[in-house]
Amino acid sequence: MSYFSELGLAEPILRALEVKGYADPTPIQRKAIPALLEGRDLLGIAQTGTGKTAAFALPSLHRLANDPKARNNAGCRMLVLSPTRELAAQIADNMRGYAKFLNLSVQCVFGGVPVGKQARALERGCDVLVATPGRLLDLIDSRALTLRHVEIFVLDEADQMMDLGFIVPLKRVAALLPKARQSLFFSATMPQAIAELGRQFINNPVRVEVAPQSTTAERVEQYATFVNQAEKQALLTLRLREGLAPDAADRAEHGAIDRALVFTRTKHGADRVVRHLTAAGIPAAAIHGNKSQGQRTAALGGFRQGTVRVLVATDIAARGIDVSGVSHVYNFEIPNVPEQYVHRIGRTARAGAGGVAISFVAPDEKPYIRDIERLTRVKLDLRGLPEDFIKLAARLPAPSNKAPAQPQGGGNRDRRQGGGKPNGQQPRSGGKEQRGGDRPRHDGQRGDRREAGEDPGQGAKRHFRPRGPKGAGAHKGAVRRTG
Repeated sequence: MSYFSELGLAEPILRALEVKGYADPTPIQRKAIPALLEGRDLLGIAQTGTGKTAAFALPSLHRLANDPKARNNAGCRMLVLSPTRELAAQIADNMRGYAKFLNLSVQCVFGGVPVGKQARALERGCDVLVATPGRLLDLIDSRALTLRHVEIFVLDEADQMMDLGFIVPLKRVAALLPKARQSLFFSATMPQAIAELGRQFINNPVRVEVAPQSTTAERVEQYATFVNQAEKQALLTLRLREGLAPDAADRAEHGAIDRALVFTRTKHGADRVVRHLTAAGIPAAAIHGNKSQGQRTAALGGFRQGTVRVLVATDIAARGIDVSGVSHVYNFEIPNVPEQYVHRIGRTARAGAGGVAISFVAPDEKPYIRDIERLTRVKLDLRGLPEDFIKLAARLPAPSNKAPAQPQGGGNRDRRQGGGKPNGQQPRSGGKEQRGGDRPRHDGQRGDRREAGEDPGQGAKRHFRPRGPKGAGAHKGAVRRTG
């Protein structure tokens, strides 16, 4: 008898878990599921990849299945809020898998796709709705959705919700939810501002923390190379070329690469890195908020399937990336928020595997590394530049000025990209600009949702009339060594 059957979960859920091969619970599942089956509110401190989706999905689906009710038009019984498109889609897919043998409907709504189709799918209601905040409010404002029937509410990745400026939309959602409900609140970190937000949603919660906030993946080997900003692209190209080579296991300094995730600060920077890698014969794709939903889906699909082994991403878009087999994480630019470093390197060393995290540190980024080492209590191992780096870098081909071909799924609808200086240079001041070009303003306005994958605003009202209840850096010439 498995742990899940001992809990008394409904037989169709146990059957779905058997199909998925689940037998042993993760720490957060073992701690959270019993309390949730009792109907308690929950405050969970856990990062993505810890099994928290199953931790909240299994007891919630059990409750819905044991208390069947007719669906209400434009309503839902369970609402899960997620900050990004990719994470919302991932949660919905997992919940559909757990509910495979149940007569429960799971819908997912987010920006970047036509809202009319989503509104029509909600006309007859659903049991579980997974949504991003902007599209959720668009549907509510257009009377295509009401929250009056919500029995279970889940707020996932609360810290990223705050980073994206969703505080005002979240307060709106809190006011629309029924008072009598079960609420679950998850965050990777729990600073005072997040704790105060949580108090608006949860009542006398059980607190579950699966790891200290500053803990990084123990199986991740962490390295740093000090390099000028303008030399970073050449260094990345050479390291990837070495690690992706057929005999890389024998000669690559950091081991053979299965899949590599490269983090940049800005959307412009991500596209520029992809152009250089493509010119050097390394297939790569970028994922960020200025890509259409079709392009993001195609890039992530290719990365999952292994046809694209290098994915270049901004922090916000990458939060929804949960791909097995990511062997290497490259910090092309260092985050100035140390907790973000923890999120980044957590993309590797999944499911018991090992992983490698390599940071390229420009002179003005050294303070960020000191902050990261203080938070993680891990000293990064220093690695020098490759032998004959200057000669090798000078031989790398320069990318053409022609824009790279876009993945299938539509053109880039929004070319207003934020932040970033020429050649990937970062601002050196300590002011607001240093937060990074991809980070929206923290004022909760809808215009700030682009990187999160949200619609820019009121498109829902213009395009359909829903039915529902009222009231609802360059290679050449840039190889000066640093000390």
